[in-house]
Amino acid sequence: MASSTATLRFTVRRKPTVLVTPARTTPRELKRLSDIDDQEGLRSHIPVIQFYRRRSDMGGRDPPSVIRAAVAEALVHYYPFAGRLREIEGHKLAVDCTSESVLFTEADADVRLDHFGDALQPPFPCLEELVFDVPGSSDVLGTPLLLFQFLSARAELARGAASPTVWPVRGRELLLARDPPRPGFAHREYDEVPDTKGTIVSLDDMAHCSFFFGARELATVRSHLAVGVRKSATTFEVLTGCLWKCRTVALAPDADEEMWMIYIVNARGDKSEASIPEGYYGNAFAFPVAVTTADDLCANLVSYAIELVKKTKREVNVEYMRSVADLMVQCRQPHFTVVRAFLVSAVTKARFGDLDFVWGKPAYGGPTKGGVDPIPGLASFLISCKNAKGEDGIVVPMSLPGLAMDRFVEDMAKLMRPLRAEMSHL
Repeated sequence: MASSTATLRFTVRRKPTVLVTPARTTPRELKRLSDIDDQEGLRSHIPVIQFYRRRSDMGGRDPPSVIRAAVAEALVHYYPFAGRLREIEGHKLAVDCTSESVLFTEADADVRLDHFGDALQPPFPCLEELVFDVPGSSDVLGTPLLLFQFLSARAELARGAASPTVWPVRGRELLLARDPPRPGFAHREYDEVPDTKGTIVSLDDMAHCSFFFGARELATVRSHLAVGVRKSATTFEVLTGCLWKCRTVALAPDADEEMWMIYIVNARGDKSEASIPEGYYGNAFAFPVAVTTADDLCANLVSYAIELVKKTKREVNVEYMRSVADLMVQCRQPHFTVVRAFLVSAVTKARFGDLDFVWGKPAYGGPTKGGVDPIPGLASFLISCKNAKGEDGIVVPMSLPGLAMDRFVEDMAKLMRPLRAEMSHL
């Protein structure tokens, strides 16, 4: 477990922000987004940070110059990213492909990577110095659009490739609503849930920790599960169920309160004829939800939570996505519920840790913290990472009120110890 008690302090000297435009002329057009892209819950930014170690074979190549040139070249292939998001009729989003550019800031810091310790994990000290908003850039409308595949293309081009290995597929028509819209699933993730008990916690009372799960820790966690769940559940399902149960116990809600477990599921894994093509760079994920009472979640074994996650997660396919698109049009892009909800997203397949910009793979690559602004403690990410011993695993940043974090740490510690009789309540 990593905590936010680090005393490291440093100063960052930023050069003036510049605009990077596509390296060659690109089309001028207005591209409507899909009805999945439109939804209110996706109109936010998630900061990502990449740490790289200096390599002797870099020679005199200047990292900012390498990245800036790669961005310009990548924007030729992914030219909508150089445009701006606009809102058109019906609260719908579109990209105005203006070639206006993206923002680029070069900076120097009086700190070395080894000052961050042996294990690079969120929360990072002095994060506000490393990741910051350029004035006027934090809104969604009027700003560029950025997705994971663009990062991969940028890294390939930085290494000298003539074009991306996976050619970009826009194809937003794949996830447009039908006419007339006809949602075929319940989609409880978009229910309007009244916040009758003040479930949004204060930002002033938040503690931040990260939890590492390597092969040994995951095997120990699985030892606490019912045999059938132990053998059939994926790592994502095991961790999500454990996090949901331990977080609920830590928050100690009233027994009759309904608790919502929302997880991001990527429909690209659907192997049907209507599958999402490789290279599609729109949003192709859903927010399925498992719901149960706090009493059932806390009183049952952790296998109960994992089974709920498994059942709901496996509903997601392309038909589910089309149903979501229909609902977005029918109900004017609702936000997924945040009341008594917890959201988990696995970014392990986003492959942040594989992004090589000439000087090798990152020492850490992924989201900067747990949570989705401006709602504290709403979400956690499962991030591929190494621990201080260099072992591969998954790190999970968590944000909770201080006293709840103490209880959460205690229960997670029990799950990561060999099974004993006195821990059977988990």
